[in-house]
Amino acid sequence: MTTSAATSLAGCLYIVATPIGNAADLTYRAHTILQQVDYILAEDTRHSRPLLKAYNIQTPVQSLHEHNEAQKSTEIIAHLLKGCHYALISDAGTPLISDPGFHLVKSAREAGIAVVPIPGACAIIAALCASGLPCDTFLFTGFLPAKPLARHNKLKSLEKTQTTVLYESTHRIHACIEDIRQIYGEHYQFVLAKELTKKFEHFKHGTADDLLTWLNHSSSA
Repeated sequence: MTTSAATSLAGCLYIVATPIGNAADLTYRAHTILQQVDYILAEDTRHSRPLLKAYNIQTPVQSLHEHNEAQKSTEIIAHLLKGCHYALISDAGTPLISDPGFHLVKSAREAGIAVVPIPGACAIIAALCASGLPCDTFLFTGFLPAKPLARHNKLKSLEKTQTTVLYESTHRIHACIEDIRQIYGEHYQFVLAKELTKKFEHFKHGTADDLLTWLNHSSSA
């Protein structure tokens, strides 16, 4: 059998966006795909099962994360070439955006397997479009390094000529804002988006001091 003939019989790899906080944000198309595929690949099966259960999705779930992706991708590609269909999901939002999946998608493309995006929730876009900052051009830099010096250097390297979007954990957000103040100055304005799509969703606009004061107040309330 030729390569083209083999891939014509292959299954499909769907990249499925899931809610970032509000379970009602799962799209009808995503729901349909998750029910119809042979397997769902989840970053953390324990995290994803409640959502799947809420929508009565009983498709078998396998784990695919940064520690097993390289090894497991070979096995998945083999099954795809035999006609199995897979859906890749992350813990929240759109897969591969600061989440595992790149190695698998790259391998699937190289093998001639169809990779189909199923669009939906994405924290970057949700935060950006409601931030009040320019959206015509922007830079997304993902999660900042955990170590203080590396984080400081990364922030210092970013251009100030366009809107920059980044992720930061709740454990390091105070230190990150302190770094922003030190690097860009006390009058630098930015937006903190928190708990997107959830009950306590909040956008706070202001200087580093404004945001630190707000965070300290909200954490003690």
